[in-house]
Amino acid sequence: MYSTVFFIHSWWAYLVLLVLVIASINSLIGFFSKKEYGASDFRISLFTLIVSHIQLLIGLVLYFVSPYFNAFGEGGMGEVMKDSTLRLYLVEHPLMMILAVVFITVGYSKHKKKLTSQPKFKMLAIFYTLALVFVLSRIPWSCLLYTSDAADEEDSVDLG
Repeated sequence: MYSTVFFIHSWWAYLVLLVLVIASINSLIGFFSKKEYGASDFRISLFTLIVSHIQLLIGLVLYFVSPYFNAFGEGGMGEVMKDSTLRLYLVEHPLMMILAVVFITVGYSKHKKKLTSQPKFKMLAIFYTLALVFVLSRIPWSCLLYTSDAADEEDSVDLG
């Protein structure tokens, strides 16, 4: 099960990253060029919201089926925080990605309440760009590209 969820999470991450970059650039261009907020802008922001929430759900499943998760029971939080790999996968990456999804959600909600184009683009530009920075800061770049060897290797991780 871990390999399948890891595969989906790894490849879906590309879609999330692409859509989030497009949404951030679109909102920044819309804000600075003072263009009218249209249906395509709404669709881009909504698709970003949906794709990021799906990735969050996949990530939560992966978190609990991951062999890394056993480290909490074996060594406790102190051991997890001492090991940079465990800290990345069990604390830093999940926390930053959850915050990124929160920023996307807040930005989307706030932009819907605005009545004119400039404030709509401003809300999206601020929150979606912050989310992009958070995502880029804690992507585990070494395993972003799925390989069957990487998943098989992580299936047999010895944490003890």
